Amino acid sequence: MVSSAVRNCGTAHQLDTADTSYSRTDEDDEELTKMKCVSCSHSVCRDLSQKLRTTQLLVTISGGRPVISLRPPPELVNFSCGIRWPIECEVISDIIHHIEWDPPEPEPFYQCTGYERTPMPVGEERGKVVFCIDHAAKHPYFTYSRIGGSREPIKRATFYDVSQSELTLKFESRFESGNLQQAVQVGAYDYELTLRTDMYTTKHTQWFYFRVRNTKAGVTYRFTIINLMKRSSLYSQGMKPLLYSERDAEENGVGWKRAGSNIKYYQNCSQDNNSDGITLYSLSWTLQFPYDSDTCYLAHCYPYTYSRLQRYLSRITSNPTVRSYCKVRVLCQSLAGNAVYVITVTPQDSNRMDDKTKKAVVVTARVHPGESNASWMMEGFLNFLLGDSDDAQLLRDTFVFKVVPMLNPDGVVVGNYRCSLAGRDLNRNYRTLLRDSFPSVWHTRNMVEKLLAERDVVLYCDFHGHSRKNDVFMYGCKNKGDSTLKLHARVFPLMMSKNASNKFSFNSCKFRVQKSKEGTGRIVMWRLGIKNSYTMEATFGGSTLGDRRGTHFTTQDLKSLGFHLCDTLLDYCDPDPIKVRD
Repeated sequence: MVSSAVRNCGTAHQLDTADTSYSRTDEDDEELTKMKCVSCSHSVCRDLSQKLRTTQLLVTISGGRPVISLRPPPELVNFSCGIRWPIECEVISDIIHHIEWDPPEPEPFYQCTGYERTPMPVGEERGKVVFCIDHAAKHPYFTYSRIGGSREPIKRATFYDVSQSELTLKFESRFESGNLQQAVQVGAYDYELTLRTDMYTTKHTQWFYFRVRNTKAGVTYRFTIINLMKRSSLYSQGMKPLLYSERDAEENGVGWKRAGSNIKYYQNCSQDNNSDGITLYSLSWTLQFPYDSDTCYLAHCYPYTYSRLQRYLSRITSNPTVRSYCKVRVLCQSLAGNAVYVITVTPQDSNRMDDKTKKAVVVTARVHPGESNASWMMEGFLNFLLGDSDDAQLLRDTFVFKVVPMLNPDGVVVGNYRCSLAGRDLNRNYRTLLRDSFPSVWHTRNMVEKLLAERDVVLYCDFHGHSRKNDVFMYGCKNKGDSTLKLHARVFPLMMSKNASNKFSFNSCKFRVQKSKEGTGRIVMWRLGIKNSYTMEATFGGSTLGDRRGTHFTTQDLKSLGFHLCDTLLDYCDPDPIKVRD
């Protein structure tokens, strides 16, 4: 049966690919032919898999014919496989690494003077384009991917000879999570920057992360991002951009730090003709680099890449003790073919407790790729949960944890702010029936439905970042009718505010079920029957509370929120009701 199915499908594949022989010889038709062959190959693989009626065999196409191999067991998760990019993405070979560092003192917000400049866009007509990459979305929608992105040689993105222009910065963003489309030099030390919109969309510009070289110390540079789309921003409330100096890291052990002066967020006078007349906004700031001829990075928030997640998961699973209560599996594949991981945390020793009586906790993060602060919270959560403290042991003995640490790996890889490669916000599509278009949220919902059939789920929490409000807070759901149920959703966030009083603001929490948010994870899980269903929003800025008032959050602060969630969960489920009453 297998050989017959392979033979028949191989013949069909050859006929389908032969059907492209009518193509002309220009490059566009060659690309169309390649796309048709790839689409045909996927179709053949899918049809053959259905005919074989087994999930144990993996079907691929090699040399124009189907090849059958055994599918590797799900427990053999390979963290060293290459990252898949859309085929049109150029990716440089440089390995980007940043050290972790916590400033000795909290970094204060920028204090507005009232004299900050609001430069209007000059444009490339009156400036000099010094960096420009092809808009990655050459196609209107995602077609296919490969490890390392484009097959073509990396094109030159700078348009000058640095040796002949000592004052000009050298920009680069074609690396994991990078986002910068164009840089125009409009003065000796003045640059206009344009961000790339989320791939296959004309919207969502906020996340930026790029590299500069050829720096001069003691010189005041001005950077102005000219195509932001949000009406308001934390940059108007004192938030500073982030700076990373490779030389400072190597010589002094200093990592990402807040930097910049004359920070101003304001509305442009110009309109982007390619964005349906959307009003655009600018972020302008000045900056001095610490060293000559340094390599520096600028970012909206502390980057947390898909590669970093893979290294983290590889490290925890290499620990035999952790493996005894932590299993990492592949929940599904993303559109590009990158693994979406799910972590199950509970002791494997059935003598500790009857597993069927345990309640479950579901925690997810990074559905919005530009909200990298969510991944730092997730790492802090996992660090505590997988640690050797008595409280961590109690949590593992009491609950079954299901954790999806990065719901949108493709968006993280390409440097999107909000969308997946489907060009849609995944956090509006948890009700979808389109498994192949929105695989991570479809499989997450399916996992939760199966979990609810086995046991009660005491908490669902999805980690996010917030661009307009300071502090950390939660969004929950409002129960109608019984006044006791109305108050129920407020208990956990209130307890969280007691445990993290200088970071978490209960007054900023909201409990609503809006029609426009019906497709979010929070509301969908609530409608499935999870009473405590929340998003936890961490600011990109910092705190307005207690002894941390007026200071930025660090990566350690964000990690501590993961710990505080664990601590609050223990308090919430403590059999002694005094903690709930207090």
